[in-house]
Amino acid sequence: MIMSSVAGSRLVLDPGPRALLDAVGRDPDAPLTLGVTGPGGHGRSAYLRELGRIYREAGTTVLEGAPVAAETVDPAAVLLVDDAHLLDDARLRALHALVVARRHRLVVGYRPWPRPAALVELADALRRDGQLVLLTPFAREQTAAYLAAADLGRRSDLVDFVHTQTGGVPRDVERLVRGLRGHGGGVPAEPSRQVVLEFAPDLEELTPDVRRLLLAVAAGVPLPVDLLGPLLGRTPEEVDGLVAATRAAGLLGADGRLAPIVRRAVAALSPATDRTAVWRRLTEVQLARGGPVLPLVRSLLAAGVAADCPAPTLAAAAEEALAGEPALAAELFAAAAAAGRPVTVRQAAAAALAGDLDAALRLADRLLDTAMPAERAEAATVAATALAHRGQLGRSVELYRWSGGASATAFAAVGALAAGQPDDRPDAVGPAPDGPPTLHASAARLMADGIAASVDGPPTAALSTLVQAAALLEPAGRAVLLPDSPAALAALTALHCGELEIGERVLDRAVAAGTGGPLLARRHRLLQAWIAMVRGRTVLAADRLASVTGGRPLESRDLLFATALELGIARRNSDLGALQRGWGHALEALVRHPVDLFTLLPLGELAIAGARLGDLARLAPYLREARLLLARLGDPPLWSAPLHWSGLHAAILTEEPAAADDHVAALLAAAGHSRYAAVVAAAAASWVEVLRGVVDPVRVEAAARGLHDAGLCWDGARLAGQAAIRTSDRRAMTALLDCARMLQGRPAGAKGAPRAEDAEAIASPAPHRLSDREREVGELVVAGLTYREIGDRLFISAKTVEHHVARMRARLNCANRAELLALLRTLLADRSGDASGRPWPERPTP
Repeated sequence: MIMSSVAGSRLVLDPGPRALLDAVGRDPDAPLTLGVTGPGGHGRSAYLRELGRIYREAGTTVLEGAPVAAETVDPAAVLLVDDAHLLDDARLRALHALVVARRHRLVVGYRPWPRPAALVELADALRRDGQLVLLTPFAREQTAAYLAAADLGRRSDLVDFVHTQTGGVPRDVERLVRGLRGHGGGVPAEPSRQVVLEFAPDLEELTPDVRRLLLAVAAGVPLPVDLLGPLLGRTPEEVDGLVAATRAAGLLGADGRLAPIVRRAVAALSPATDRTAVWRRLTEVQLARGGPVLPLVRSLLAAGVAADCPAPTLAAAAEEALAGEPALAAELFAAAAAAGRPVTVRQAAAAALAGDLDAALRLADRLLDTAMPAERAEAATVAATALAHRGQLGRSVELYRWSGGASATAFAAVGALAAGQPDDRPDAVGPAPDGPPTLHASAARLMADGIAASVDGPPTAALSTLVQAAALLEPAGRAVLLPDSPAALAALTALHCGELEIGERVLDRAVAAGTGGPLLARRHRLLQAWIAMVRGRTVLAADRLASVTGGRPLESRDLLFATALELGIARRNSDLGALQRGWGHALEALVRHPVDLFTLLPLGELAIAGARLGDLARLAPYLREARLLLARLGDPPLWSAPLHWSGLHAAILTEEPAAADDHVAALLAAAGHSRYAAVVAAAAASWVEVLRGVVDPVRVEAAARGLHDAGLCWDGARLAGQAAIRTSDRRAMTALLDCARMLQGRPAGAKGAPRAEDAEAIASPAPHRLSDREREVGELVVAGLTYREIGDRLFISAKTVEHHVARMRARLNCANRAELLALLRTLLADRSGDASGRPWPERPTP
């Protein structure tokens, strides 16, 4: 509802005020007694000017300004009076007399505040004997119309920016639109400084008390009257008057908040000394009342003026933030320390929860030397947690034991088992120290019991105990400092025993609950990616991996999992280039993190990748350490079976039949421990038989389907595919290829029965295996090269490459190129057996 040089002469109005102007235009001689009211900046003066223009164009005399006496006003003229709230009582009484006489055309504009008695009488008379126009902020549609009139269009993002920044106050819309005209049509991040400076005259007109009120409201939090009174040193009635005056100025919304552009102007244009004094006093009053200070401090951070807060306020806000936002808590604790507050163990804990282990270790180490005994014990716990995340389990266990407490004792037991120290199991360290059985302490004890059960008990008991521990921590998990989360340990256990659905669900709940804060968030997502990779969902696994590799550098444990994931995804996609590129990073990650029980999965994946690249010897010391660690624990089947499974595939790739036989024997010995162990034992035996040229299609398919049912979908498809290219039996090859396709996610027999010519090609001598050249072409096709690029690489023509691809597609009975690519990924996933298909030697007799 405003006239502006930007929007032109037409006002943006509600239907009622618009209809009144139209009525005056049609019949300017009709009687008119009108009151126009609204806060400052809502277009009251513009509306009166528009009425004056209409009357003047109709030839009517227009008088402006309030008369001293009613008798001096010409009845034939139209009297326009603006800012009636500033008039003295005599002039207000004169206007009241004109209204009551009903012989004059009269328009009176005024703000809702101040409200002297004479103005109240005048407003009542205008409402009773005439009409009243109440000016309100723009609705979003009106803001859009204003932008369109200003030649800025009706772009939704621009309309949203303007309307949100201004709250629809017409004066502020006009100012912001004027500043946008030189912005090039884009949507800025915030209003320009020039636009903000236009608020300076409005603020200068205000009384000191109103400016202080605006500074308090600019803190961005709801402020009840019982807080504003002590802050401003005023009674509740006086505070109500200040609030009404601020609303009447068009600066404070009906909801008691400032529009973002006004808030920015108040914070930027108020003297720094006034701002500091008001906000300091505000935080002191809030602290004294025992109210929350985090919303206030958060607002001051957003305004960039949190340095004005005293150290106790920052520390109190940090404590409030610690449960849900440890990164913010760490920032606030650091600001409090910079303001003179001594460093506390809570600051170190906040840094650790936020994932800043360097700061956590630095602060905790300082407190270990200087703090009081009780705080030193807590500092030891923080340091122990940080060191556990960096793989320093020996030092971590030492610190946990030194600190004492139920949780620390349990975490020490978990760390000792992870390091392969069987004498340090929970039952060997004695009963938990005295202390309340908190959720944290109970979950820690369950974690220790679960890991102990994973070493010498059934996997179902270990998994159940760890899942219970994870559930215990979900209500308050964000603020719990953990060396590892029970959800992560449950997921690892699930991966080691083939219960992938349970592992996935417990991780999903941990991510939703934020268990362990940012410190453990990436570990949970990495394990989610690992489960996806094991199931053959490499695209999903890559997406989840990408979500954790940005931002701050990964800690050593997470880095080891991330690099192993990268190589595992590349291997399953037959991407030799990615394997080669990632190998150096993986070796570096392995050097940084000592071998422990909870990193056997990435170690096994790296062993397969190293064998694929012909560089397995560099992993020999780490594999030897893993075997020694497992031996110290009595070779627990749950933890050793997946490592033997990986070792089998590494031995296949390096063509070491004796080593493969050893791994098969170990897996068969553990077959009775769990369903997973039985499945991989059967698959391992079948795989070695296939490599020796003995293909039993029924047994192979059963083993492949068993792997698929245990979650090892990619491995199951690969076993069926490898068996298919090593049998000369046409029916067996067809059945195994259908099985491989089904296990990769395609239904068996989707293409229908094999064609006669395909059957002949399959049954003919030798072509059931890929030739050396076809294997080379297939690997490059899977890698994504074009026929021309493959030809340049192999020094053959693109037409010849096309011929090779057509032969492979016909031989492997693939309906289209996509199906061929999927099957080639299975057939070429490793170099199990050389190109000629030479079988392994028979297993030696005892």
